[in-house]
Amino acid sequence: MDTAATDAYLDRIGARRPAAPDAEALRALHLSHLRTVPFENLSIHLGEEIVLAEQPLLDKIVGARRGGFCYELNGAFAMLLGALGYGVELLAARVFGAEGKLGIPYDHLALRVRTPDGSWLADVGFGRHSHFPLRWDSRAEQTDPGGVFRIEETEEGDLDVLRDGSRQYRLEQRPRAYRDFEVGCWWNRTSPASHFTRSLVCSRLTETGRITLSGRTFVTTGPAGARAERQLDADEVLAAYREHFGIVLDREPVVGEVPLPGAGGQGRP
Repeated sequence: MDTAATDAYLDRIGARRPAAPDAEALRALHLSHLRTVPFENLSIHLGEEIVLAEQPLLDKIVGARRGGFCYELNGAFAMLLGALGYGVELLAARVFGAEGKLGIPYDHLALRVRTPDGSWLADVGFGRHSHFPLRWDSRAEQTDPGGVFRIEETEEGDLDVLRDGSRQYRLEQRPRAYRDFEVGCWWNRTSPASHFTRSLVCSRLTETGRITLSGRTFVTTGPAGARAERQLDADEVLAAYREHFGIVLDREPVVGEVPLPGAGGQGRP
């Protein structure tokens, strides 16, 4: 990522170029990213291609001011951090689902970020998660505005990430290349078993909580977990994407309206 692209990305998330690639600056960048770039899977339901490469990501997240899911958000964030002088490794994870079952390999992409003052688990692509990077080498509870987190070692040498006592995902510690995640990305955007193909989500952290648009259901979460929910009319949806997430669409994404790749031309059942 060249200087111009880096500056445009920083402007997109409302952040200044750090004086040094240290932990304090990383915390600020992490929080700014979560508050400005939404976690969203709209491309799947708009029939848009998802390409895991630098220019397409910059065109989408910076140019079009869109968001994405983990492969896009953490992939782009890794590129930004690398351009700013951080040491960054891409790590594969499997997400814990119902009844504690693990998802597919490369189910999630997270980052290990190295600074002069330590190593950190950074993740701006998991929806509801920590607001700040977690200390990589700590096995103690880490209190964050997003909950109480803990990193546990497994017998196989992987790491389980827990939030409020619940296992979120299992990380491999071996660094991966970005292209390694293409199969996981393809599965999550095409498989009938993927929750991304069965639902719509657009969510962003705010200074007071979180806002989420799931289909036509708009949810606001405030301090102390206060929650308000309302159903939008059809003519309110595009305005809500624009007003609350900065996303300008020419039509409403709807689950099942776009045939899935490899589905023989058939929509979702």
